[in-house]
Amino acid sequence: DEGGAFWSAGAVEEDTPRHHGRWYLTLRPAAAEHTLLALPEVRWQSSTSARRTLETMSEFELRRRLRIAQLRMELPVVQM
Repeated sequence: DEGGAFWSAGAVEEDTPRHHGRWYLTLRPAAAEHTLLALPEVRWQSSTSARRTLETMSEFELRRRLRIAQLRMELPVVQM
């Protein structure tokens, strides 16, 4: 990230009855293995397609997605 911390990108399978788009993007800091940032709008059909996409994603795109996830974590939750 911009601060020099190392992150890893992965995919997690959502527990859902639908058969398409079950896998979504996650980002995890190397220094805090129990922290997981999710980007559920980035989805794949299978773990194979997720892995293939992540292996070919540019560093710029991964950093952009990380920044989006970090900004979401900073936003206050509004109760309705």
